[in-house]
Amino acid sequence: MDISVVIPLLNEEESLQELYDWIAKVMQSNHFLYEVIFIDDGSTDTSWKVIQDLVEKSKEVKAIRFQRNYGKSQALDAGFSEAKGDVVITMDADLQDNPDEIPELYNLIIKENFDLISGWKKKRYDNVLTKNIPSKLYNWAARKTSGLQLNDFNCGLKAYKNEVVKAIKVSGEMHRYIPILAKNEGYSKIGEKVVKHQARKYGVTKFGVDRFINGLLDLITISFLSKFGKRPMHFFGLWGSLMFLFGFTTAFYIGLIKLYRVYAKIKTILVTDNPWFYIALTSMVLGTLLFLSGFLGELIIKSNPLQKHYKIKEKINL
Repeated sequence: MDISVVIPLLNEEESLQELYDWIAKVMQSNHFLYEVIFIDDGSTDTSWKVIQDLVEKSKEVKAIRFQRNYGKSQALDAGFSEAKGDVVITMDADLQDNPDEIPELYNLIIKENFDLISGWKKKRYDNVLTKNIPSKLYNWAARKTSGLQLNDFNCGLKAYKNEVVKAIKVSGEMHRYIPILAKNEGYSKIGEKVVKHQARKYGVTKFGVDRFINGLLDLITISFLSKFGKRPMHFFGLWGSLMFLFGFTTAFYIGLIKLYRVYAKIKTILVTDNPWFYIALTSMVLGTLLFLSGFLGELIIKSNPLQKHYKIKEKINL
């Protein structure tokens, strides 16, 4: 199979038929063998009914329905696990991503051997204050922390080699930083393509103000995981050892001063009256806890299998 199109969605009943017809037209005109996988992330409208109707009309349509709303990352992860195409294309269901971009994205993966191509919505039709400015800020921060020179990490329109989507684990709200996840797994040939962005035709955006805070926290998390996710002892063990060493050295010095004063018969205060005693004690306790955290992190990584943080209610054609 040439292409798998993975489409996560939440309450997009008005756009699904039009979106699929557009995708089918592009695929057929380019003679692609394809599948379209819709992942209904707990919609409360008639989105699932529309998808069922599409399945009855076309064997290329496949569908996953979540038990409840888990988030876009979980929906993408479920779609990636089922995708069979040589090239996997992701796009949003709101008609803001243009299916006419698919052939060129496919060629960049197959003919130019890119591992991942990320879309860049250079000209956007979103609200400047609520989307454009925060997006530019997060993209700048992501470039600085990851080393990937992409202008639009969060664009929903992306193309991947099949092996890339099978290698990465998308959880939490990490869909914003999938190129970084791919880079962490050793896929270094990552490119970018300017894609056409369209104004939302139906409904309203499903992302609220909390996406700004979540985006920042996710970036901090993925930056940490990029460096220490597979070797937590290198972070916690290092800082734990330094803190313990500082505390032990301070306590040892306090002890020497106490012994000297006793030997020299110099009037002295109790060790417990010295504030540095408590600083040393606290440092040793914190250092021990940090070291143990790193040790436990190593054990968890070695023994804990990958778990899916979502529950699938129903599948069609899969």
